[in-house]
Amino acid sequence: MAIKIEKKIKGYNVVKPEDKTTAAAAPAPVKEVAPVAEVIQMHESLERPETLVGNTYKIKSPLFEHALYVTINDIVLNAGTPHEQRRPFELFINSKNMDHFQWIVALTRILSAVFRKGGDVTFIVEELKAVFDPRGGYFKAGGVYMPSIVAEIGAVIEQHMKSIGLIHDPEMDEATKRLIAEKRAAYENANAVGARPARDTVSDKAEAPAADSHTNAAGFPAGATLCAKCNTQALVLMDGCQTCLNCGYSKCG
Repeated sequence: MAIKIEKKIKGYNVVKPEDKTTAAAAPAPVKEVAPVAEVIQMHESLERPETLVGNTYKIKSPLFEHALYVTINDIVLNAGTPHEQRRPFELFINSKNMDHFQWIVALTRILSAVFRKGGDVTFIVEELKAVFDPRGGYFKAGGVYMPSIVAEIGAVIEQHMKSIGLIHDPEMDEATKRLIAEKRAAYENANAVGARPARDTVSDKAEAPAADSHTNAAGFPAGATLCAKCNTQALVLMDGCQTCLNCGYSKCG
């Protein structure tokens, strides 16, 4: 078969039959590929390890005679790698009170199943915290209102998820912090005259409990009402606006 060469020949080389055999036997060059570590994600087929790490939280509610103890165990994924992370794996609730044993067991099994399913499980917090008791809620230590015992279980799960990095609190900027501090100082100054006892009739030792009576359990002014945003008794009326001295929420009438 004739081949027409249209370009100018600058050199040549004679190919021998043994050269063709050697070229065919030589393996093709293999490109080196950098090894990629397999990142394990949370999924329902993941087997439970022999040992899990976790925390136990105590809930003392006026609705129950005995305290509830909520244990949340986490599985450590990709341990020892840059992709290491803790994810909730199972939840247990224990108490001496057996009146609500059925729904507590059901709740723990459902929550554990959701944890093992994987994906974004932080939605559980808002769902549980939105549960209201028709008999009424209660204030826990620190002046935070809990609409139900289920809502406090949700608050415990939120606290745990924050500790392992699943939920991050939005940081309040410095301008908002200064505004809240100024609002609180102005409110306290406006109410200080009527709340201060007369020095000529009350001793210095008797003034100490009177000063404490001007703040509630959360450390905010005693006249503060419940904030709908942060569920804390820190909402005061100033200049015709309801202002929260805890989270900065404001609503003008």
